[in-house]
Amino acid sequence: MAAISAAMVKELRERTGLGLLDCKKALKETGGDIEQAIENLRKSSGMKAAKKAGRTAADGVVAIRVADDASYGQVIEVNSETDFVARDDSFLAFVDTVADKAFAEKQVDVAAIMAGDLEAAREALVQKIGENIGVRRAADSSGDVVGGYVHSTNKIAALVTLKGGDVELAKDIAMHVAAVNPQFVSPADVSQDVIDKESDIIKAQPDMEGKPENIVEKMIGGRIKKFLAEISLTEQAFVKNPEFTVAKLAAQAGAEVVGFVRFEVGEGIEVEEVDFAAEVAEQLAASK
Repeated sequence: MAAISAAMVKELRERTGLGLLDCKKALKETGGDIEQAIENLRKSSGMKAAKKAGRTAADGVVAIRVADDASYGQVIEVNSETDFVARDDSFLAFVDTVADKAFAEKQVDVAAIMAGDLEAAREALVQKIGENIGVRRAADSSGDVVGGYVHSTNKIAALVTLKGGDVELAKDIAMHVAAVNPQFVSPADVSQDVIDKESDIIKAQPDMEGKPENIVEKMIGGRIKKFLAEISLTEQAFVKNPEFTVAKLAAQAGAEVVGFVRFEVGEGIEVEEVDFAAEVAEQLAASK
């Protein structure tokens, strides 16, 4: 019998999406023959998860947890392949379990969160539902006051941390963050690289052509100021009352915004476009 190496187990896990113990057992039963192990796993329905494991899980939900004293909060994203599964009760129960564990342990490292029973629960859910499911990321925040907001679709969530103020104010500003998607807390947080890149873009615009350098610099300065206001939370008009900036809203309550976190499901994930007609044809051909 061939020795079962870690590399063989790794390959089988990558090709099937199944757990370490299942892969080791399958390889032992076949004397290290990976293709035979895959065939055996297919016969035992394990390949139901394997066929889905390579697919992009870019849908799903976000969830937040905030401490009773509002000094600490967490946001987490759990992905599925489709919105249909993202609304499934079993999937949502799994999300709650993951969020509760992460929050209780104040843990944002996904590998640490999933260690132990949760990874087994994820694999079982993949088998039951038939879609790839994964915990993508988690983040936390702490301070004087932390408030959170989850949009009704469970696709966007935000945490806001204040110095001073109260939870309701933090929640209101978190709702603004979810809706408007600022990139920075304040203009002072914007890096010079971002400013320089925007300056280059402005300078290359058609209405700059032929103007004296001093006029161009003045126009760039004005547009950069507007740009910084647009991407900075504190300078944005508050969505519930545009007469106030977020900074002014906070100041009236004796508070200051010191940080925020915003998660939107699937952001930054490249989704492969699938030709469903071709996929169905391929599956029909394979079944003959």
